[in-house]
Amino acid sequence: MIVGVPSEPDGERRVAVTPEVAGELSADGHDVLVESGAGTTAGIDDAAYRDADCEIVDRAELTRADLIAAIDGSAASEIGDGTDGATVVGVFGAYEQSEADLAALADRSIDAIALELIPRISRAQSMDVLSSMASLAGYQAALLGASEADRLFPMEMTAAGTIQPAEVFVIGAGVAGLKAISTADRLGASVRAYDVRLEAREEVQSLGAEFVELDLETEGAGDDEGYAREMDEEFYAAQREALARVVPESDVVITTAAIPGQPAPELVTSEMVAAMDDGSVLVDCSADTGGNCALTEPDQRVTHEGVTVLGPTDLAGQVAATASDQFARNVAHLLELITDEGALALDLDDEIVAATLLTHEGRVRAPHRDDGESSENGADDDGGADETDGADGTDTNGGDADDAGADDGDATDEAAADTANDGGDA
Repeated sequence: MIVGVPSEPDGERRVAVTPEVAGELSADGHDVLVESGAGTTAGIDDAAYRDADCEIVDRAELTRADLIAAIDGSAASEIGDGTDGATVVGVFGAYEQSEADLAALADRSIDAIALELIPRISRAQSMDVLSSMASLAGYQAALLGASEADRLFPMEMTAAGTIQPAEVFVIGAGVAGLKAISTADRLGASVRAYDVRLEAREEVQSLGAEFVELDLETEGAGDDEGYAREMDEEFYAAQREALARVVPESDVVITTAAIPGQPAPELVTSEMVAAMDDGSVLVDCSADTGGNCALTEPDQRVTHEGVTVLGPTDLAGQVAATASDQFARNVAHLLELITDEGALALDLDDEIVAATLLTHEGRVRAPHRDDGESSENGADDDGGADETDGADGTDTNGGDADDAGADDGDATDEAAADTANDGGDA
């Protein structure tokens, strides 16, 4: 099988396949074509790919590939007519895809595998790009809060007196939230966290943080995959009223709440922000799907009554080398599933394949939609698509969504797989 690795669109620093993974693919008998400069923004030069037995090519030659692995699946699908009939693995923003978008893929007989739709099951953990990216987003969010706040995170005993630790409040205890909690805790802050899912309490406490109970938590707030369910406006109004008692007490607020296929819930009002002390910071990890704060502007710094509100949409991309390593590993594990003796072998009865295959053999499948049945082409299938993330999915908020604690002993991979991806970009 020939695997193609393209350069990503401007602004995307990650690359879908690293030299290490490319070398493993080559050792398994695959030919790997890498577009010249594909890894540059992740700190990887063409020579590293050549050393991994890859062929460096221009973009037009990627049409020779049987399978293209990309961060941005939609952009990779448009490389050229020569990709007709190919399999494209990447993040497609499935919930944002229109009928016309899906029909175009189907009409070109592209088998589109949307990595943001990887199901939250144990067998798929190693392929879960949302969790991988959301974990990095949570880590970066905590560092961003620490660097922007006008208070030191740890408690310090000095000759002049005791410096009290910063008060950090994390809203949303999915993968991004859990990683933000563990990172802020290790930086020495006093950390509190809230999640609508009652079962998140134990995970929060296992990381050394205090779980804030607003008397609104419920067992029914999470779905079968551990994501938060969309609630009605009456619930959100009560939630905002309760949060108004906690947010003003915080030096740093990190919001990570996300709902797959829906705009991020607005949880923090401008009045709450105004009640925070001057010099405080709010980092909104769900900025790419509307934001959890009423003041959030994507990729902008907003100052309101002396408080800084940040809405970064590419937190994982800020550590492009590590993010590329993680993404490439996820792709490698998926390729192990969908290949047999060096050739593509898509088993539609496999739960992971069935959940991620947007289009197949000229048909629109759209498994993420309520009406996600195969049709001869997208134009004949009149269901609508909902709005999404992340998981930068890319967000992926990416979304959401994060292997919280995967690199520390504070939280298990199993816990990460069972929680929401919370605005991680993919």
